[in-house]
Amino acid sequence: MTHGPLDEPHRPLDEPHRPLDEPHPPQDAPHRPPREPLRPVRPHPGDGPWNAAPATRPADVDPAVLGALLRRHGWQRRGGAAGRYGRWTPPGPGGAGTSLLVPVSRAFPDSDDLLGEALDALTRSGAPSAREVLVALAVPSDEIHWQRDVPSGPAGAAPWTAEEGLRAAARQMLLAAALATRARAGYHGARHRRAAAAALEHVLVGSASGGARLTALAPVAPARPLAVRLHQALFAVREAVDYRRATGSLDAFDGAVQAGASRELTEALVALVRGAEGARIAVDWAPAAGVPAHCAAGAVEFSPGDLPVLREAGARYLRAEPSVPVRITGTVVRLRRAQPDGEGTARLRVISGAEVPYVRVALAEEDYRTAGHAHLVGLPVRVLGRLESRGGFRRLTGACELAPVPVDDEERFRLMKALQEAPADDADDTADDVEDVVDPDALPEADRPGGPAGADRD
Repeated sequence: MTHGPLDEPHRPLDEPHRPLDEPHPPQDAPHRPPREPLRPVRPHPGDGPWNAAPATRPADVDPAVLGALLRRHGWQRRGGAAGRYGRWTPPGPGGAGTSLLVPVSRAFPDSDDLLGEALDALTRSGAPSAREVLVALAVPSDEIHWQRDVPSGPAGAAPWTAEEGLRAAARQMLLAAALATRARAGYHGARHRRAAAAALEHVLVGSASGGARLTALAPVAPARPLAVRLHQALFAVREAVDYRRATGSLDAFDGAVQAGASRELTEALVALVRGAEGARIAVDWAPAAGVPAHCAAGAVEFSPGDLPVLREAGARYLRAEPSVPVRITGTVVRLRRAQPDGEGTARLRVISGAEVPYVRVALAEEDYRTAGHAHLVGLPVRVLGRLESRGGFRRLTGACELAPVPVDDEERFRLMKALQEAPADDADDTADDVEDVVDPDALPEADRPGGPAGADRD
């Protein structure tokens, strides 16, 4: 029996066999149709953006801004023609062989040439500060710096846990500031979490140093309100801690809420300071945008001695936050009750009425049946109650006036499809979700499988 070439593609099952006298196709014949265009070739990794020309054009660079950024990142001015240009060298002992000529202003005809040469030299430089200057020029950003005084490991290496702890605390702090830009509250809980997390997508990662230092870049255009709120909230918390130590009163923390302080921020500060000899947070404002109003210069420092006050303030914020009356519209995603009849609990995915993704609500028997029927036919429900601060604003108490919300077929199909595609659990859910099911007992007797006889179970 004669076989074809090993690299010949398999024929479909419905394709007729080739006649015995038909010659085999040449082995170098292409497998694609002759008129099909070639697929694009993946670029070589060396041709990526790291080796590309600088994205910032000389015409877009303000010499004063470039000089301010060089000074901020440790570059030193060493001479130059007075009133025309300055010569800058990078920080560290290895910077003697590299220098930049930066014009003082654009008043001279060779300013663009000097700026172009400076940008090229920064691109070729291996100094970490050169990359930071280029990023700040390409994306004008406020720089947020965290510094922890932590003992180093062997040969100056930082423990893995120190690096993880610094990044986790920094993210908590940025999230607390983003929450404060949405609403002023001593305790946010699950409210506004999605919008705050989305705001962090604009923040860029800057330099990091062995679990002791970390920098984040908040672009001015979308993220300056976040940097301003963090700066003001940190100073307000620092003043409140000092007031508590001096007078024994926590009243200053109540006023700090208007500046952006919250339980989330105090918890972030506790995570930052815990295990360290001290911590320091500073914001350097983008030179291209200037310093915002009411933002004093300087850094804020916290020490292990501040931890008891910060924990006490966080507990005060948690106790003092009141429940919120709401009228929520949402889709029923889970139902649960211990017996075939009686009251039960429902979990709603919130559509409107509250800034939380899900709520859990205790329902009387009739409301429970109404919620189950609405779930099975794909209708949202509307319910009135109070969103409790205890548990993070995830529970609705005093539920009443529950009723299905009529929607057209297209909207009902969209809601049912969204329910099928949504994740089964959400990160803020609690552990008592087990055994949640939609059971036939939620329906009126006439709609149950098997008719009214379904109610005669033991």
